[in-house]
Amino acid sequence: MKKALIQLHLSVFLAGFTGILGKLITLNEGMLVWYRLLFTIITLYILFRWRGMLTKLNFKQILPIGLTGMVVVLHWLFFYASIKYSNVSIAVVCFALTSLFTALFDPLINRGRLDKTELLLSGITLLGIFMIFHFDTRYRTAIILGIISAMFAALFTIFNKRLIVKYDPPTITFYELTAGFIGLTILLPAYLYFFPQPLTLPSTADLSYLLILAWACTVGMYMLMMNALTKISPFTVNLSFNLEPVYSIVIAFILFHENKQLTYAFYIGLACIVLSVALQMTRVARTLKHSHA
Repeated sequence: MKKALIQLHLSVFLAGFTGILGKLITLNEGMLVWYRLLFTIITLYILFRWRGMLTKLNFKQILPIGLTGMVVVLHWLFFYASIKYSNVSIAVVCFALTSLFTALFDPLINRGRLDKTELLLSGITLLGIFMIFHFDTRYRTAIILGIISAMFAALFTIFNKRLIVKYDPPTITFYELTAGFIGLTILLPAYLYFFPQPLTLPSTADLSYLLILAWACTVGMYMLMMNALTKISPFTVNLSFNLEPVYSIVIAFILFHENKQLTYAFYIGLACIVLSVALQMTRVARTLKHSHA
């Protein structure tokens, strides 16, 4: 459990850079996600084949994994769209609602009971989002996109928790992202029709950022998260990822001076989100202590 918690928080730290890189990359969200997937699956294929970690699956086995891959692609599209419509800070704060959607969706999908403590902690996060949404009207479109992104992120983690029981993390990750890449490639012509983007190769700077995004913030981050899921609940994983905004916001303040664009309501909302994470981490630590007692 301790190793899983360390892996989880290291993956959260890496995830904190995804929003920053999304801001730095000049491509629109559709092309950004397409290149991220392309570089990631090429890297994963070479790495897993070399280490003999890739398990061959039949179509019936690949189908649920592939559908889960499309869920994460939708999460990425809405997440980066939120950044393009506002800034890193707003987009990553909306991502904190993932814990609320997890607390609601997990019992429905897995036919369990609603956890009142999880709902209460998620309610604190929801209050934080409401503070920002209500008092700062400039970013409402971006906030809506960010909320939809959080919904897909919650579904992705819940579905992954079911898959991890049957398959190993490298196999799941590779087939998910490969299916997501194929699905996005099929949809890309229609996407570019409605959201035009010049079909040129990425600039040198964009290429560098995309490789970092693929290698560190996708391959590294997802492998750590998938390993953590073997020991930790989806709710705890998603609530821990609420720390992603903290890392992203601090970096965004330093690089982009976003603190000049934000109001006092943003900071009150952020404080609510940090409080919900701290309370859940305390709860997990107590559970861990009692399990070893």
